[in-house]
Amino acid sequence: MSKLEKKVVKVAVTGASGHIGYGIVFRILNGDVFGKETKIDLQLIDINVEKVQKALHGVGLEIEDCAFPLLHNLSLHSDVYSGFRDVEYCFLIGAKPRGPGMERKDLLLENGQIFKIQGSALNEKASRTVKTLVVGNPANTNAYIAMMAAPDLPKTNFSAMMRLDHNRALNQLAYKLNKNVSRLSNICVWGNHSPTMVVDISNGLLDEEEKLNHLVDDGWVKSYLQPTVAKRGAEIIDQRGLSSAASAASAAIDHMRDWVKGTKWTTMGVPSLGDYGIPENIISGFPVTCDNTNYSIIENLTIDRDIRTKINLSVAELKNEQENVEELLK
Repeated sequence: MSKLEKKVVKVAVTGASGHIGYGIVFRILNGDVFGKETKIDLQLIDINVEKVQKALHGVGLEIEDCAFPLLHNLSLHSDVYSGFRDVEYCFLIGAKPRGPGMERKDLLLENGQIFKIQGSALNEKASRTVKTLVVGNPANTNAYIAMMAAPDLPKTNFSAMMRLDHNRALNQLAYKLNKNVSRLSNICVWGNHSPTMVVDISNGLLDEEEKLNHLVDDGWVKSYLQPTVAKRGAEIIDQRGLSSAASAASAAIDHMRDWVKGTKWTTMGVPSLGDYGIPENIISGFPVTCDNTNYSIIENLTIDRDIRTKINLSVAELKNEQENVEELLK
């Protein structure tokens, strides 16, 4: 394909002036998601507040100064209805953080309003094949809200970012085994992107041959790996004074790249069709394979009793979150 024939895709990013958005947009334009042969129409969106729009304009200026060969067009928006026009790939990052004294239910309802509007805008303006990744927390339930607010779009167009949990688990395993992360495969994180998420290495492999659960002690998985991944976000806030940004941006890039380009096995938060006994429309972490167009939940895996019990607890949390936003979706 000649340079003149390069494909152009439309990509939208909400919360684009924030820390995670800032970490994503330059990597998109560097070809880290769609490759070096795909040009980008980049549609950056942030809230209509003067200070935020000024920061968004500054991000736009920096993008221009990078002189990215893959940038086909750049537009800045304060309105999601214009920002989502004809979009084919969407990173929903912008969300209100949990403040002091705020209950999780309050956060769900406040962010729910944001993601209801965004889902409605996608329903009206986006490409019918739009791939939408929700990063803003609580990601699984925000993805559910956006999905339910977009009844004319396939539910499989919506996903939540569980890849950060997956990457955290992968790195801890690699460190434990003193092996490069590229040699490990077939791990999964089930459930919610919250401390209830469930790391599962029962199908994990080293070099596609040796079973990880033969190489690491089950006690270590339960007493160290699971709690380390579950509490990693809180640890970063404690050490850095800010929540995960660069690692979250990197995970979002990984998630969308694999969805677009294909992969044998990864973790994605996707709507259940009743898979593994998880109720329909619950957006849960699942092991999936991607074929360059769609994802498929990997079927017929054996789940032991302990993992099943933990998955049930995480799914119960997701069901409770859904119940808390039921009125919002009416």
